[in-house]
Amino acid sequence: MQFLYRIPGYILLLFGGFCLSWGGLIIRSFEQATVWQILFLRSFFFLIALIIFLFTIYKRNTIKIIKDSGFPGLIGGFILSFSFVAFVVAMSNTTVANVVFIISTQTMFLAIFGFFYLKEKVSLIGALSIFLAMSGIVIMVGDSISAGSLYGNLVALAIPINFAILVMIIRKNTNLDMVPAIFYSGIFSLIYGFFLTESFQFTKHDLLMGFLLGVPQLALSFICITIGSRTVNSATVGLLMLMETLCAPIWVWLFLSEIPPLSVFIGGAVIIIAIILKSFDKSKSFLN
Repeated sequence: MQFLYRIPGYILLLFGGFCLSWGGLIIRSFEQATVWQILFLRSFFFLIALIIFLFTIYKRNTIKIIKDSGFPGLIGGFILSFSFVAFVVAMSNTTVANVVFIISTQTMFLAIFGFFYLKEKVSLIGALSIFLAMSGIVIMVGDSISAGSLYGNLVALAIPINFAILVMIIRKNTNLDMVPAIFYSGIFSLIYGFFLTESFQFTKHDLLMGFLLGVPQLALSFICITIGSRTVNSATVGLLMLMETLCAPIWVWLFLSEIPPLSVFIGGAVIIIAIILKSFDKSKSFLN
């Protein structure tokens, strides 16, 4: 799996966003599992997949690599674990469109945090593409925000904020391999799920959904995102990951017959234009 480190960061980020986009559909596909049971299954399979990845990449040096991530890795994992919880809770209390719209505000948080914390400059093209992308999201979701639960929307807001903080830690510690931060997040979220789960009895279908939610949707996506974020500036990270926002409503439409309004397709087209425009941005980021 060393080949992942040779893939351009923007490709890894796009693929990571694509994998994440299946989360809403998978959560809606559980038969009987409660929110905390879903969190437990997701965290359990995620942690297994991540341990396999770490030992495949680092072999005997795995424990050393985890220790070398130090305090930044531990804090990053702790912060990210709250996003894992927020994602499952939010998807269970509001619409998929609402959640992915709120997640997409990571573009704003990443640009703001990157400017103040990392002293990264946002070019005119970058600013314009971010504006277009956010406009596309607003068009795509439209009035659906008002139809969602306030509680679910507020919980979902923790996702982009925590993710932006994690990216800042990764960008500030480029000499460290921050993949172990994801390992810590899996441990924390597994602990939350273990103590909050009412029962450990699951149907075979729910076990399969838990596997899909923990391995391809979460483990693979965050491995790609964490590795890709090391070489891409903060504003671009958020922009490329709008892939999740574009695809998530489509999967719900295709597999659950939830037909999105025309605004989804119009907004999606605007997002694609923004991504293409951002590809012409040759500006560099500046670190302390």
